[in-house]
Amino acid sequence: MVEIRIDRIEPFANGMAFGATGAYERVIGVAAGALDPTDPRNAGIAGLDQAPRNAKGRVEYEADLFLLRPADPARGNRHLLFEVLNRGSKLMIHMLNQLPAPETGAINDPTSPEHAGDGLVFRLGYTLAWAGWDPDAPAKSGGMTARIPALAGVEQEIRDEFVSGTRGPALEKFRLSYTAADQDSARLTMRYREPDEPREMPRTAWRFVDPRSVELVDAKPEPGIIYELTYRAKNPWVSGIGLAITRDVAAFLRSGAAESPARGIDAAFGFGISQSGRYLRDFIRQGFNQSTSGKKVFDGVLTHTAGAGGVFLNALFAQPFRTRTQHQDHTMPEAAFPFSTVLTRDPASGAEGSLLRGDGFDPLLIESNTSSEYWQKGASLLSTDPAGTRDLDLPHTTRQFLVSGTQHGGRAGTPSSRGNCQNARNPHSAAPAVRALLVALDRWVTEGKKPADSRIPRLSDGTLVEAAKLEFPPLPDFAIAKQANSIGPRYRPLVPAVDADGNERAGLRLPDIAVPVATYTGWNVYAPPFPHGALCDRDGSFLPIAKNDAARATDDPRQSLVARYGSHDRYVALVRAAADALVDHCLLLAEDADVYVSAAQALRF
Repeated sequence: MVEIRIDRIEPFANGMAFGATGAYERVIGVAAGALDPTDPRNAGIAGLDQAPRNAKGRVEYEADLFLLRPADPARGNRHLLFEVLNRGSKLMIHMLNQLPAPETGAINDPTSPEHAGDGLVFRLGYTLAWAGWDPDAPAKSGGMTARIPALAGVEQEIRDEFVSGTRGPALEKFRLSYTAADQDSARLTMRYREPDEPREMPRTAWRFVDPRSVELVDAKPEPGIIYELTYRAKNPWVSGIGLAITRDVAAFLRSGAAESPARGIDAAFGFGISQSGRYLRDFIRQGFNQSTSGKKVFDGVLTHTAGAGGVFLNALFAQPFRTRTQHQDHTMPEAAFPFSTVLTRDPASGAEGSLLRGDGFDPLLIESNTSSEYWQKGASLLSTDPAGTRDLDLPHTTRQFLVSGTQHGGRAGTPSSRGNCQNARNPHSAAPAVRALLVALDRWVTEGKKPADSRIPRLSDGTLVEAAKLEFPPLPDFAIAKQANSIGPRYRPLVPAVDADGNERAGLRLPDIAVPVATYTGWNVYAPPFPHGALCDRDGSFLPIAKNDAARATDDPRQSLVARYGSHDRYVALVRAAADALVDHCLLLAEDADVYVSAAQALRF
């Protein structure tokens, strides 16, 4: 680090007190750094040796910086909780503090008491930190970015993929990842399904709006259609610098330097959801958990919904916003060997590898995933050999958890509307599990208290199966997925087995999965006009169980609530027992167990 520039310090949540920690304050500024291309710890950054240098031979960068810290540092727990931003956005508070997802601006600019949720991480006394790492992340509505050098004059043929209406509003035009160096040679194709042969569109049907965007002529993009533009691009960012930014900023915040706005840190934790969880997997694998001063950056790392992938980042013409699913971005780089923290052999290349480096700088690692990551992101490859033929014995420094019956984005306030899918989407929240896993990771690092053993499906007990052999019950008016997302011809991803209700048998089963009132899955399928039968992005499915036999459809094989539980009191007692068992294993916080019991008491049948 060269400099931390603080633009302003101001109260958070109107000075609201969070238990013994008291009030918090917002710290907004910029982190400036300079990288030595000759330092072996920077040698893995693609293109760094070609980047422009300052008078001292260093490559400079700047990154947006944001902290939420105890106003009185003596009242905090002296633990840094550093979240890697997801496409420029902060997700941590909303997952860990049980805050329903608001508008993007509220995610990125937490100011009011309403933005604190139930205040868990503040009551525990963490110093929260974020730093921009992606130069192309959306900066509107408080998004955080980084300023890193580009390689002027460097050109390469690349491709961009666009699908309208699947992960956001309908597209009006297509924004390119990089500036087109040659518009005349560009080609645009379209196809209905990912395996279909692409059909080239005549040049009269589309045009460049400017060097970074194209549009169709006299038409709008069709929903679900895969449009792919192949073009010669120029001036790529040295995107791998983003990994160094995270390393350098986090290391400086915990360093004890008088200039550090974290003001005294004894332990540091990395946290990431989805894209940022995949980022942290690459961060570890590529050696960035060692600072340039030769110290460990993160003592512990918690990733959620990362699956077995990484990010398309540390490469020229990187596209880190991509997320590989069955229909969309399917052939974009993401899921590359090695997948597991266990040393395994790649059946494609014959090489051996592990996510962990074994160099003394690996963090204690907890990886939690939902059912969606088994169906879309190859999460089974974290705990099996790449060919999916045998279970692996995980290192004692790692834990893995399937948060059963949950979809990729499952958190407080997840809607159960259908969206683009055939089935109602899954409203089950993974947040209570993730909250407990953070506390468990903290105790593991700071107290040496080992967390519960991994809870994942396994081949050995029949809870991990091929998607085509999944014995899913024939539920009324319910579309069933037939195939999981493939990872590659030599890899065999598997999915969790289910019980007679369609709920997953293995994993960390929160009380509403262990004592169900519905069927919850991590997969769904697209509804027309989107591709029939294809997995509906990372959405799950939800189908309530009838309250009594009179309300139960004749073709529904699931027992009604009255038939299975007998009485409401017995149902509440079973929920309480399931919650208490998780609390005993430190997989659920006592305060969250009480919430489950209260919800069960309020559900009448």
